[in-house]
Amino acid sequence: MATPGYLIQDRTPKKPSYPIRDELRAYLRRYHRDRDLPVTYERLRGFHEAMPLIDADGHNTLWETVVYRAEEMPAINDALKRIYAILKVDGDFSVVEHLYIDRVDFCSFGNSMPFRVRIVNAYNENQDYFYVKKADASRVYGLELEHLLSPNRLNFLTHGNTLVEEHIAGVPGDVFIDRWLNEPTLRPIRIAKELVKFNERCFIRLLGDMRSYNFVVVITPDFESAQLRIRAMDFDQQSYNGRKNFYLPQFFKDNTPLVDFCIKHLHAKTAYQYQREEQTLMLQRAELANLRLTALLEAMGVDPIAPDENVHQLREGLADHYGSKDFLQCTTMGALVRESLAKTRARIEHDTAGSAPA
Repeated sequence: MATPGYLIQDRTPKKPSYPIRDELRAYLRRYHRDRDLPVTYERLRGFHEAMPLIDADGHNTLWETVVYRAEEMPAINDALKRIYAILKVDGDFSVVEHLYIDRVDFCSFGNSMPFRVRIVNAYNENQDYFYVKKADASRVYGLELEHLLSPNRLNFLTHGNTLVEEHIAGVPGDVFIDRWLNEPTLRPIRIAKELVKFNERCFIRLLGDMRSYNFVVVITPDFESAQLRIRAMDFDQQSYNGRKNFYLPQFFKDNTPLVDFCIKHLHAKTAYQYQREEQTLMLQRAELANLRLTALLEAMGVDPIAPDENVHQLREGLADHYGSKDFLQCTTMGALVRESLAKTRARIEHDTAGSAPA
């Protein structure tokens, strides 16, 4: 992770929402991502009242708890429970009959304007969350690429203009910086290693806008200290922006403490080792999911999910970064993702061949 040449400080202009086209819809149906759902995003928008949701410290969370008319509540609650059953247990409602909907929150901040549903186990009060959002093709591509190319698996469903996502648990990145970054029980090298690997994952598959509040840190106790993993939790900016550095988390001002942390604790050769490890793992995942990834990139390759000027700007930046004019032939963001993966593989094969004994 190199020292940033400049920092991205501006807040990203609101990205338009792109509809799910036939090619992507066919892919989603083929892999059981598109299902009939008992309630839609637009139906949830018909709430009767909303009140600010305040956190335990008395701060406004930017979420509002919504209330539906009394005669509508039973049907909506039942529909939301059924969505959870489809998401978690392939629709076997008998497994989740003992759950109840505790709260529905709405957030008008951000592109997807999500509903967050809190569902609770009546026997032990254990709670879980899921989200109902306005479907956006960019976000769907981002979710599916994360599922195929990262170490993380994701459950999500689409239906018409509705997108349902499971909750991604973890410590928000900005909270981790404030409260955990210098925690003595966490080994600095493990933190820095995961930051480098996360940076590499985002860049190769062109996931943008990974400011500290758009990812979470998952901390897992181990027999020697703890292991960490950074997980993206916002996929609105999948392959949309034209700036190359927008796809490198290291260049965001919000992430400066993390970059400084890596520079302090990692030798340059060690950072390169971790980059290469993640590149190799991503390509192995791509190979395992070859048929599915190929089908996804075919749909993405004909989908206009970014303005032409953004595609042209990004392909020039990537051509310069990789030293390859092949990027200049790409006309869509999907083609750029495919070429990014291909060039990563070519680099590894070249370096491996060059280091082999004669």
